[in-house]
Amino acid sequence: MEEKEIKDAVNKFKSARKELSKAIIGQENVVSEVFMALLANGHILLEGVPGLGKTLLVRSLAKILHLDFHRVQFTPDLMPSDIVGMEVLEEDRSTGKRFFKFNKGPIFTNILLADEINRTPPKTQSALLEAMQEREVTYAGTTYELPKPFFLLATQNPLEQSGTYPLPEAQLDRFLFYTVVEYPTDQEEVDILELTTANKKNELKSILSAEDIIHARSWVRDIHIDKSLLELISRLVRSTRPQTSDLELVKQYVDWGAGPRAGQSIVLAAKAHAFLAGRLSVIPDDIKAVTLAVLRHRIVLNFVAKTEKYTVDQLIKGLLNQIK
Repeated sequence: MEEKEIKDAVNKFKSARKELSKAIIGQENVVSEVFMALLANGHILLEGVPGLGKTLLVRSLAKILHLDFHRVQFTPDLMPSDIVGMEVLEEDRSTGKRFFKFNKGPIFTNILLADEINRTPPKTQSALLEAMQEREVTYAGTTYELPKPFFLLATQNPLEQSGTYPLPEAQLDRFLFYTVVEYPTDQEEVDILELTTANKKNELKSILSAEDIIHARSWVRDIHIDKSLLELISRLVRSTRPQTSDLELVKQYVDWGAGPRAGQSIVLAAKAHAFLAGRLSVIPDDIKAVTLAVLRHRIVLNFVAKTEKYTVDQLIKGLLNQIK
């Protein structure tokens, strides 16, 4: 790694975050996790009530990154072919011969916004699985590669759960982060009102290209992490499983703990966090900064936790306090 190149890349990402703040007021944690997921070659699930700017965040990000962007509104009648595409019968006018041609769907893009992903049945949700894991789509026996980079941002609304289809655990596990978008603070809400009700519009500049992101992802993987920290991460993930955990709160409240992909995600996310801070080595604070968003959707609480209104966030914070 060339140190100057890395410093330039870090500064570009800082500039991109600053540019994004022209459109998004506050939400510092959300913006950080979006950039970390992008750098770690992961995907992100955003949960928040309507009106918190989730869609605006993704649209603004696409402008700043100068990447292709598609938005799909997930509805109960959406079909897998509406996402991945389908074969259509066409005719060669010169010869009169008919042939099937694959028309690519909106998934063939750099940034895909899956809006309200829990509004559509599992059959359609599963259309994203291969794309999320292998970055490719198979249709009628033929495999098509997705553009690079491919970044999926899905949103879901925690309200109005009637008529929704919770994401299966296997699909949730493919998301690097489960990010909760909170309400703005007093001052942030005033700034939002001022920004969104005037004629003046901030034009966002393109800061990063696809090549910048691909190079940065390669450098992120080269960031050093000490073996003792890898052992710490392994111990943290294993402690979430009632079968192997020595912690009483896990045995009391957890049905299923996180799998090995959680440890991989913590390592990559911690490296991305270190990169954005301009460091070439992971420190314990990097791990603490990403653990909540990585583990939040990978731990299944039992009936006792639900009756006592004990949340998965409380459990993870308890784990971090007990594992030094």
